[in-house]
Amino acid sequence: MARTEYSNKLTGDSIARARANELGCSPKHAVEIANLVRSMMAGDAIAYLEQVIALKRAVPFHRYARNVAHQRSLNGKTFGTASGRYPVKAAAEYIRLIRSAQKNAEYAGLAPEKMAIIHAAATRGRCTKAIFPRAMGRATPKHRDTVNIELILREVQ
Repeated sequence: MARTEYSNKLTGDSIARARANELGCSPKHAVEIANLVRSMMAGDAIAYLEQVIALKRAVPFHRYARNVAHQRSLNGKTFGTASGRYPVKAAAEYIRLIRSAQKNAEYAGLAPEKMAIIHAAATRGRCTKAIFPRAMGRATPKHRDTVNIELILREVQ
């Protein structure tokens, strides 16, 4: 695996970072969650994503919204769209990553409950290739997408 840097070069004393490479969730779902949690407080983002895992609130889909149904938990006034889904695997990965960034902030001497997400990005990772055995000795190629996620949190007063 190649060493990669953060796409945003923010530095400072009140910054905490977290990054995860080649996670086994959908890149499209990860991008939509990144757009949702950007500029949220870390605690609010965790609470929202826990409701997504419990299928109580949906994640609004803006970029990858083709043939995505409307969800009752979204109203068009709050997020600008009513179409969304419940990406459980990607939400669980984001919760794990936000908690990791909060632990990094605590280690740096910052208050983890006062952290706001100022940068959230998701990019496609490597595609793992395998074969899916079929009948009559045939095989079908199988591709599994991965995603790289990075978060930067800043302490707010």
